[in-house]
Amino acid sequence: MLDSITAVPVRTTDRVAEIAWFCDLCGGDTEFLGQLDPTRRSSFAHCRDILLMAERKGFKNILLPTSYVVGQDPLAFASALSQLTTDISLLVAIRTGEYHPPMLARIISTLDHLLEGRLTINIINSDLPGYKEEGPLRYQRCSETIEILRQGWTQDRVVHDGPVYGPLNLSSQPVKPYQQNGGPLLYFGGIADGAREVCAQHCDVFLMWPEKEESLYATMQDVSARAARHGRTIDFGLRIHVVVRETEAEARAWTRHLMSRFDAGQAEALKQRTQDGKSLGVLRQDAMRQEADDEGFVEPILWTGIGRARSGAGGALVGTPDQIIRQLNRYMDMGIRSFVFSGYPLLEECELFGQLVLPHLPNVRLADVQGRRPATTPETPLTFGTLSY
Repeated sequence: MLDSITAVPVRTTDRVAEIAWFCDLCGGDTEFLGQLDPTRRSSFAHCRDILLMAERKGFKNILLPTSYVVGQDPLAFASALSQLTTDISLLVAIRTGEYHPPMLARIISTLDHLLEGRLTINIINSDLPGYKEEGPLRYQRCSETIEILRQGWTQDRVVHDGPVYGPLNLSSQPVKPYQQNGGPLLYFGGIADGAREVCAQHCDVFLMWPEKEESLYATMQDVSARAARHGRTIDFGLRIHVVVRETEAEARAWTRHLMSRFDAGQAEALKQRTQDGKSLGVLRQDAMRQEADDEGFVEPILWTGIGRARSGAGGALVGTPDQIIRQLNRYMDMGIRSFVFSGYPLLEECELFGQLVLPHLPNVRLADVQGRRPATTPETPLTFGTLSY
């Protein structure tokens, strides 16, 4: 634990945070880690119910992940749920390279209008399914995609010439978003130098996975300094699991329940089915788990057992509402301005967290704080703006 905390430079200077939940578009929702649960499969109905529960509880955003597994495509799912929601924003994960950037920009424009500005984008630069790609190619493709999106959102024309997508010279009229002042916020995660540099130069929120406070703080200092070299500030987010109960004994008992049917072989197979099972970030999660005590705790309420059965974020905050809130306040003191929570099972834990913790947090929508989401209908080619061809 850090002895003293001084916030790193961030874009959102007010001590607030966007509190988000996680939706099960990629499968894996379960009552027992390492076990597939047919009663909680990633169907449209199950994912819809999780999202609508999060909206009812007051979460300001929800992550819709992407992977080549049985489940829901995030763009298609977001389009459907845009018509069933009125307040919650959707953090839609998009793997760069799966769509031609101008057409991706057009999809985002459509979705942003359907949601009336309640859209945020999680940029993913991992391998395309079925391929093993070199890091420099992925980061170059990612950078070019973001540059094309940004031009479409902020300029009259998209004028681009890069090694991945070549020369482009297009009107930006077909891709204008509903959101103003730069378009939808871009969230980005990745621990490698290339990933940190892409986020520092192009994105708005750097998403991290659970680590010890000292490690999180060092990463934030590094990425904040990189952004400053580009004349920018960014915000920081934390994607983490949570187990909250009225007593610490009850919370810890639930971690044992989650692991009570754990099968190491099946858990490893589940962990490696996604495109990030061997990523540097996952390896760092594995390394953190080696430092944990016999019960899997690496800090007083940071439990690492989750990472034994899934890739991605491998740690959970486990404790009472007061303990969880105290730790989140420490993270906010460091400069974290966005949290993406989850817990197993997703529907039940969303309700518990929404009841016991969420009302006590300074919950905001970052797109509102940063002036992206207009208060009234903006003038765009899809609303009442002048059409030109």
